[in-house]
This record gives sequence, C-alpha cells and structure tokens, in this order.
Amino acid sequence: MNIVEKIANRFSKVQPLPAGTHHMQAAEDEKPYRLHLRLNKDGSGLLILNAATVLQLNPTAAEYAFHFIKGTAPEEAASQISKRYRVDKKTALADFSNFADQIHTLISTPDLDPASFLDFERALPHSTESTLRLDCAVTYRLPESTHAEYAPVKRVERELSTAEWQTVLDKAWQAGIPHIIFTGGEATLREDLPQLIAHAEKNGQVCGLLTDGLKLVDKEYLELLLQTGLDHVMLILQPDEPRSWKAIETIVPQDLFLTVHFTLNKDNVGEAKNILQRLANLAVENISLSAADSSLLDEMLALQSAANSLRLTIRWDLPVPYSASNPVSIETADDEIPAGAGKTWMYVEPDGDVLPAQGEADKVLGNFLKDDWDRIFK
Repeated sequence: MNIVEKIANRFSKVQPLPAGTHHMQAAEDEKPYRLHLRLNKDGSGLLILNAATVLQLNPTAAEYAFHFIKGTAPEEAASQISKRYRVDKKTALADFSNFADQIHTLISTPDLDPASFLDFERALPHSTESTLRLDCAVTYRLPESTHAEYAPVKRVERELSTAEWQTVLDKAWQAGIPHIIFTGGEATLREDLPQLIAHAEKNGQVCGLLTDGLKLVDKEYLELLLQTGLDHVMLILQPDEPRSWKAIETIVPQDLFLTVHFTLNKDNVGEAKNILQRLANLAVENISLSAADSSLLDEMLALQSAANSLRLTIRWDLPVPYSASNPVSIETADDEIPAGAGKTWMYVEPDGDVLPAQGEADKVLGNFLKDDWDRIFK
C-alpha cells in the first residue's frame, strides 16, 4: 500500500456497523431485564430496555452498546473502537467501561430518569419513527359466558395457524419489533398459546399477554406460560367475578410483571375506590384505567388521584381491552403523552390483517403474513 492510499484510508469515512437488531437478557442470577439494540443504516441506534425505556444513540454510543450486548471483553471492544474511530485505546476503554456502568445502573435502579443520568438522548417510546410493539389478536373467540358483542367476532373468517403466527413473529423480529402482546378475544382459548410465547422467546422478543385471567387460576397453566417465556400480563378485572380476584392472588407472588385493567362504568363507579384499595391490599403495583364513556371524566380523574395515593402506578401505554362496556379510553389528561397507534405499535387481527390499533377496523394497512413489512409500515 502506498502513502497516498494510507492517507486516504486514515481519513476515509468510518463505515457503520451493519443495520440489524441485537438482543440480550439477564443471566439466571441477575435481576430480570432485556435489552434490544436496533442499529440503523447510518450507524445510529435505539437501545430499548424492557421494551419501555428507549435511548437514542449516536454511532459511537451505538457501537459501545453493540459490544456490551455481545459480551465483548472490554479490552477487545476498546481495541476495535479505537481502530474504527481513531481514538486512543485508553480513552476508548474508559468510555466503554463508563457506558457499561451506566447501563448496569439504569437496569438496577427503578424509576431512574435516563435523561438526567445518561449522556444520551432519551426518546419517549411513542415518539420514535420505529414500530416497537405488535399487539397480536390470535383469536376473537370468547368464553361461553361472554356476550359476542364484547369482541368483533364477525370481522374475520379464519384464524392463522400456529405455523402462520410463528411466521408473523419471525417477520416482526426481522423488522426489528422487540415487543409482542398476545390479545383477543381471549388469547388463552388458543391451545397453542404456550408454543407462540415460546417462539417469541426464542426470537428474543419481550412477550406480554392481555387476558381475563380466569385460566391463570390454574397454577400449572400459569407455570407453563412462565416457563415458555411470558414476561408480563395485563389482567382485565371483573370485580364481581371471584375467579378474577383469585387469578390476581395466584399471579402476584410469581416473577411476572402484572398490570390490572379496570374499566370504570356507571354500575361500578360507586365502588371504584374500594376496588382500588382491594387491589393495593393484594400487593398489586400497576393498574390501567379506562372509562365506559366520556361522561365519567371527572370520576376518572378522581380515581387516578386515588390510585396515586395508594401508590398504584398507572400504566397508560398498554392496549386497552375490549370489555363489557366497550370502553372509550380516557387514558390521561396530560396532552404531552403522544399517540403511537399505527407507528410505535400496531395491531394484527386473527387473520393477519394489520390495523393501526385495536378498533380501527376501517384502516387496514395490509396483511402481516402476506405483505412486506415496508409496505405495511409506509
């Protein structure tokens, strides 16, 4: 190589790491967590912690994250980074070690604001231009005791098979979607639900379930879902159903993130605060709220205040289920929380059709099984 070539190589533009999605999860003896790194074509990236906290990374930080997730030895990571970005190895090693320490602190410290802790820009999960979650309605079937109008059972002519849903999960993973929520109808009516959860787990996707919870009273079934890789559950509370409360009692002691969804309506508004108190007494930590109609806005805001006083964390970013009230979500009075429907999350019907969100039946974006992801997203 002549001197001109050497000079040209020294000052040539650094080629970014190949675009793609990379995954890491905690070892058995660590606090449970999952990291997903989505590398963009320009070398920048998104680092996603537990499918919730999203950090925007410049190319250098994205490369640190890549080596962190791959488990590269610090000396080797520093060597590669120093060569690619022409910084001295000592500085690269110090920067990589600092990055690793900050990520470990972020993982282990609850409610730590990355914006004030890290030197990276934090992105609200619903403000990114990437799809981070796919809500998969694997069936519109309902328990026999449930009225048919509580889910759009007549919207689809068939359900995808196990193999077809596995193809959907694979395509979602290839598109860089790290978070799957199985919903319905009642998802536990699918006998292959454990297989689908296991497939998402094998891909490395965070996996959630939206359910009435009645089948989770069976501890063996709940244990099966846990063993196959279920990460979190949103349970649709039926306050007058004893098995609904029993399901909560069964789930709470497990190593499973639980959110209880409560729909406020005119029949239960008088008992709503007592219901929240009962949830708090059962050691429930996270709740989701919606209302049957907008006339209950004042009561909804009062209930939100009651939840805060009970130290119940309100989760606004999970899908609101179909319910007996066909709830209109009064998700929050805070206008700063952005809507992510059709962008940050999408909804797949039992036949594979993609909607921006549950209930947006007149806006079919394509079919996840048949169409390319780029076509659906655009």
